[in-house]
Amino acid sequence: MIFLRSLLFHLGYVLSTILFSLISLPLWLVSKETRYQVMTNMARFVIWWLKVTCGLSFKVHGAENLLKTPCVALVRHESAWETFALQQLLPRQAWVLKRELLRIPFFGWGLKAMWPIAIDRGAGRAALKQVLEQGQERLAHGAWVVVFPEGTRMPAGELGKMNIGGALLAEKAKVPVVLISHNAGRYWAKGAFLKYPGVVDIYISQPLAVGLSAKEINDRAEAFFRQHLS
Repeated sequence: MIFLRSLLFHLGYVLSTILFSLISLPLWLVSKETRYQVMTNMARFVIWWLKVTCGLSFKVHGAENLLKTPCVALVRHESAWETFALQQLLPRQAWVLKRELLRIPFFGWGLKAMWPIAIDRGAGRAALKQVLEQGQERLAHGAWVVVFPEGTRMPAGELGKMNIGGALLAEKAKVPVVLISHNAGRYWAKGAFLKYPGVVDIYISQPLAVGLSAKEINDRAEAFFRQHLS
């Protein structure tokens, strides 16, 4: 039954990806804000369809900690699930992601319309400079910047190395940081076809004070993620 439910989910997911990628093409004629508002409807559909087909929903702990002003969000990375759920939880946002994702047919077209910060992860200092420059630009335009400091999806219960880019952006831009952890990998694991029923718990920290160093921010993010490891 789980296989059939997962298959049904993926059929809807693929069709919605194709549809919204085609919709994204004429959206380049309108503002970035309008493009984002239209394209986030795909994420809303995916989260709804996941609940209908696979019985997977979510519960938020600490929603009152979300600010209305632009912030840097340092987010635990376990699954593709959070890339959709964050669009429901947070205000307009730009993600730091690997540029290879933009080359994926259909999916990459829609992703590019969301105004992400697409980096070459092997570029070292050049990639960090891009995050700092484009991240401050996104924040100045009223968008949150979402960073997965582990850099790649990690198995449930395992914590990856914390990269400095997101924390350094918050330090340089002098904006608050919100930490977000979850256990989505228990239900939608990295690269897994099967999606299991359940409730994803999302934990949102109180905003970290402006003025912390990048190291202090990362240390707090690591402690927060460890506290909520599934």
